[in-house]
Amino acid sequence: MTSSLPSQEKTPPMAQSEFSCSLSPDELQARRAELIPGLFNRAERVDDITNGVQFQFAHQAGLIRELAEIIEQEQDCCSFLRFELSAEAQSGAVVLKVTGPEGTLKMLRSL
Repeated sequence: MTSSLPSQEKTPPMAQSEFSCSLSPDELQARRAELIPGLFNRAERVDDITNGVQFQFAHQAGLIRELAEIIEQEQDCCSFLRFELSAEAQSGAVVLKVTGPEGTLKMLRSL
């Protein structure tokens, strides 16, 4: 006996997220120091983590506000990224983790 249930279209599995920045290459180059690429030079330490990188900074006045602004800008142009910002007690290190879908580490390191 054949089932009389209506056939359901199967949704194909989701393709790996594409890395798409909404900035043009010229805009990205002009704003390079203000976005993630500039953080590689400013951080005291940069470590590879699963699907991303971790930046560590020495505490300084205004740093957290500046990093929050970078996060906000990055969310506009690279919405596939995830950000986690933390500050250690007693003016300790400030840590910014930037992660995303598989391949994010490679993409960030290529910047």
